[in-house]
Amino acid sequence: MRILVLGSGAREHAIILALRAEDAEHAIFAAPGNAGIAEDAHIVDLDPVDPVAVVEFAGRESIQLVVIGPEAPLVAGVADALRTRGIPVFGPGKAAAQLEGSKTFAKRVMDAAGVPTGRAVRAHNLAEVTAALAEFGAPHVVKADGLAAGKGVIVTDDRAAALAHAETFLAAAPVLVEEFLAGPEVSLFFLSDGDSVLPLSPAQDYKRLRDGDEGPNTGGMGAYSPLPWLSGRFGDEDAFVDAVTRDIALPVVRQLDAEGTPFIGLLYAGLILTDAGIKVIEFNARFGDPETQVVLPRLLDPLSELLLAAASGRLEERPRPVFAEVTAVTVVLASEGYPDAPVTGRPLEGLDAAAEVDGVHLAHAATARTDDGLIATGGRVLNVVALGTTFREARERAYDAIDRIRLEGGQHRTDIAARVVEH
Repeated sequence: MRILVLGSGAREHAIILALRAEDAEHAIFAAPGNAGIAEDAHIVDLDPVDPVAVVEFAGRESIQLVVIGPEAPLVAGVADALRTRGIPVFGPGKAAAQLEGSKTFAKRVMDAAGVPTGRAVRAHNLAEVTAALAEFGAPHVVKADGLAAGKGVIVTDDRAAALAHAETFLAAAPVLVEEFLAGPEVSLFFLSDGDSVLPLSPAQDYKRLRDGDEGPNTGGMGAYSPLPWLSGRFGDEDAFVDAVTRDIALPVVRQLDAEGTPFIGLLYAGLILTDAGIKVIEFNARFGDPETQVVLPRLLDPLSELLLAAASGRLEERPRPVFAEVTAVTVVLASEGYPDAPVTGRPLEGLDAAAEVDGVHLAHAATARTDDGLIATGGRVLNVVALGTTFREARERAYDAIDRIRLEGGQHRTDIAARVVEH
């Protein structure tokens, strides 16, 4: 199959690695890609948020499936332009992508669909933010209404910090002040063709920068899958997935379809398991990062067939995807100064030694190749992904590998999946 993947992060590299693993004969193109992706796909000099350029390339190269990785091309309407030309694309149109692009839109859809979520107030100024903070009490939750690259949310007991965060984003748009929901968080992906959904395997990610869930929110510092502790709460993982499918994913997808904005692509449900039941924290309109890096390596079904079935409205014909009974852990290596002011351009060494660890592979996020070797070009530089028969084995492999990588000032968490090993 001739496939174009839009994006340049570890999520896109994970998608490409899954496609390459199922069929080495796929012709895979990537735009704009990175140094790691360049080893597994043909890099294309193409602006992924330019609908005209993407459509022209896809037509010229007889692309049979376009997979949109990050949120920016979705909100820019790239999927709409491709569908207008009859090119199969895995990713929602601009209107449906507002499920991620606008927290207010997502809350309205959830209310209309009867999906459980936290209470929220849309605040247009600091006075309204102050009143909402007082109404909900601490811990305070303030969210940017639009896209913020995983950095638009603050959860804090510090009222002044919550107000400062709100003030940062109020210059551009209103913010949402939400009630704090307590409980473990779960990420669950659903493939959607606009009417039917198919769930993938749950994962848990780590948003805070430092061990013990300390420090600022980031785009994600690590993840693991599956979640064995779900069995203690729901009997087994399948029962949990069935409940989320029935009560959350299907109602939202069918609500969007009823509104004339069918959601075709990846519905990411960010969930929290409260004492009052499963509730939605947020939706994303694309594969999550870094959860994708631990979900896709366990997938036994051909990924290309699943994505094409969703893009073509044929998910109803397919059974639920099957996952290998192995554990997966990923640890993110980030640059010094991440997330506020990452230092870039530093050499990145030891990757070959890291990849020699059994069960380990690397998913590049922000890397480039120069005449002198690899360099880090962004905040989250790469993911070390390890598979194992147990979480202890997968963790040991991941940390053995990351200890072999050298990046001046590089930082990573040392407690990814530690709790699941202990319990």
